[in-house]
Amino acid sequence: MNRLYPYEILLIIDPRLTDEEVPVLLGRLTETLKGLGAEPGKSESWGKRRLAYDLRKQREGTYAVIECSAEPATVKEFERQLKLNEHVLRFMTTRVPVKKRVRGTPKPQPAAVEENA
Repeated sequence: MNRLYPYEILLIIDPRLTDEEVPVLLGRLTETLKGLGAEPGKSESWGKRRLAYDLRKQREGTYAVIECSAEPATVKEFERQLKLNEHVLRFMTTRVPVKKRVRGTPKPQPAAVEENA
């Protein structure tokens, strides 16, 4: 049985892309994820920021994030494709943990079923 896990993929994109080209790139990357069998969620651009150190001779980078649900093998293949993309300077994939119940809090109760008599 294959299980989809939630992931967040943080991207640092080449700052030479215009503000119109960044959403187009994010759309292409989202379509690539969908083609690999993932369920893409929202994707958003966080804008240009100064980097702590130069990446491929760039002092700035455009930050963006893509949320998706996918199998681990799908994410691995997507990461391989990101390495080959010349517009992506760096990326970091994080599996989003499922929130666990804090100890001492009551368990959520199922909704009560009304009986018609």
